[in-house]
Amino acid sequence: MKYMLLMQFSAAGGDFPQLHTWKPEELHAHIGFMGEVGAKLVADGEFVDGQGLAGPAQARIVRAGAGGTPVVTEGPFAETKEFLAGYWIVDTDTPERAVEIAAWISTAPGPGGKPLNMPIEVHPVMSAPPQDV
Repeated sequence: MKYMLLMQFSAAGGDFPQLHTWKPEELHAHIGFMGEVGAKLVADGEFVDGQGLAGPAQARIVRAGAGGTPVVTEGPFAETKEFLAGYWIVDTDTPERAVEIAAWISTAPGPGGKPLNMPIEVHPVMSAPPQDV
């Protein structure tokens, strides 16, 4: 079954990694860890897709207005200050395996090499029912 693992942060809650304050070697270690995650998931045959996302200042929420005209709101989740920082889609044999992967991703290194213990949401990816041909 496929699962989407969502890496989220909350600027209001203080768990947002202020990357501009990290030393170059800390940022390099963090990015290297994310590369290791991708390589291991590929090697294990569990990787489907994954991407880091631009910061919340560049995100927009769009709804259809009158006549379908786009109504754009700056930034995601304006009231909670939470935002999606990246995601992975994995294909695992069990839900427990998806949770194990999420826990591992949560340990990405931050300043001083200390694990960030980032919140990672695990969502099953729904599939359409089989089409009769």
